[in-house]
Amino acid sequence: MRSEFDAVLFDLDGVLVDSELLAANVWVDLLAEHGLTMNRENFMARAVGSTHVALFEWLSTDHGWQRPDTFTDVMDTRLAAAFQAVPAIEGARKTLNALHAAGLPFAVASNSERTRLHLKLASAGLAELVGQHAYDPASVGGRGKPKPDLYLHAAAQLGVTAERCVVIEDSATGVLAGVAAGAAVWGLLAGGHAHPSGAAALIAAGASRILHTHEELRAALGLEVSV
Repeated sequence: MRSEFDAVLFDLDGVLVDSELLAANVWVDLLAEHGLTMNRENFMARAVGSTHVALFEWLSTDHGWQRPDTFTDVMDTRLAAAFQAVPAIEGARKTLNALHAAGLPFAVASNSERTRLHLKLASAGLAELVGQHAYDPASVGGRGKPKPDLYLHAAAQLGVTAERCVVIEDSATGVLAGVAAGAAVWGLLAGGHAHPSGAAALIAAGASRILHTHEELRAALGLEVSV
């Protein structure tokens, strides 16, 4: 297969695994237990694509909420339990298999903490397909999205330049990171949390194309959709 790209760089949550609603439910429930009531949709509008560090800063600055000492440990435990059953986005496995069959390299670059990143890939049955090319902010000294470092690192690990990659993202934060890295960026609104109105934010951040299913993504990449 001849492609206009040398590699595909995927975000994880909302792109390959349907984890955003699971995570938001854990956050909103635990915040309520610690005195902060939040609407789930409003929380997700800020949380999707963000790091936990950035979320804690936002909760402190905008809501005057300070994290109790035990909060992080309880959060980690509850998220680990929730992610034991995280499903793959419909068609994601077919996309990764099609990329393997076509010989087109790919990697995952996520703001998820490393343990959760690998847990979600394993729970969704995608870990073997992704292999060693799954990268988190710790891979680049904590410089997560919207900084470009994660995507630059992922491309380098595949032996290509970011300018010859296409980034697949579902958040404005991630789109900004891909654009800053010099890659082409496509928005994919295929997760359970996705809403048609989200396309405008992705385009405003620099996405050049909006797709709604992995079938559309495979077609856009020129992959065999029957794989």
